Amino acid sequence: MIVVTGGAGFIGSAMVWKLNQEGIDDIIIVDHLGETHKWRNLVKGRYADFLHKDVFLQMVTEDRVPFAVDKIVHMGACSSTTEQDADYLMDNNFHYTCRIAEWAVKHEIRLIYASSAATYGNGEEGFGDDENQINNLRPINMYGYSKQLFDQWCLRHKLQTKIAGIKFFNVFGPNEYHKGDMSSVVYKSYYQIMEKGVVDLFRSHRHDYGDGEQKRDFVYVKDCVHALWWLLEHGEVNGIFNLGTGQSRTWNDLIRAVFSAMDKTPRINYIPMPEKLRSQYQYYTEAKMDKLAQYGCPVSFPPLEESVRDYVVNYLHCQQATL
Repeated sequence: MIVVTGGAGFIGSAMVWKLNQEGIDDIIIVDHLGETHKWRNLVKGRYADFLHKDVFLQMVTEDRVPFAVDKIVHMGACSSTTEQDADYLMDNNFHYTCRIAEWAVKHEIRLIYASSAATYGNGEEGFGDDENQINNLRPINMYGYSKQLFDQWCLRHKLQTKIAGIKFFNVFGPNEYHKGDMSSVVYKSYYQIMEKGVVDLFRSHRHDYGDGEQKRDFVYVKDCVHALWWLLEHGEVNGIFNLGTGQSRTWNDLIRAVFSAMDKTPRINYIPMPEKLRSQYQYYTEAKMDKLAQYGCPVSFPPLEESVRDYVVNYLHCQQATL
């Protein structure tokens, strides 16, 4: 049995899609649906059962999980970089993951968990995934800090040789429609173009970056779950790894790719960045992918333009937001 926490969310549900592609439906999805539309990400999937995240945590805490678990893909977390409730992030992102990890290691269950490129903060220490440098990182928002805390907890308890952590960079693609403000700029810009023919981007508030020339490592969710599948198949590979394309691109590049996929001429309007975001804004990210590649994981991904086109043409344009 494979447990996918956050299995109704963005990357989690994409992972369920990948497992189904591989002929696997012996899956337990763990999540909290509430009044969201995440349930739509479950409609096409094949899985054995659904458990509320609190129910699963209680099972784990009491060590009374009533089914055999072989592997856990732990994608469940609050992913909002603007979340202000620090206590919630501590409980939901940090402590929850600690309990899952303790139980998985105790029972020798393969565990892959989601960390984040937000742990790198403003990038002063670079974007290399050398575990010896993790304690030097300084996240600039509480979400990133909640992920950093678990990475540090993992190292402190010497679990990096027993589990695999993934620092996701800027992921975009199908199944993200429910994320609201946290949905990708590809998703948001598509609907801006449909509505008014122009895309709003934040101006740069640093002299060393032009407007729209801020750079991120944009990675397609399909490529992410292919890498996660490889890690599931290679249980001997453990540690904390980056997952991006290894090539940063500008926001302008990204928006032009969306316009091109829609066969439209690019029109971009630069607007001031809200004051509350300026101190938390990453102007540059680029995953160093050497470490995962050294283990043999395929980390050569299609160009950004190709991935954007697949998302726009085969999903957004077809009004089919899910895999």
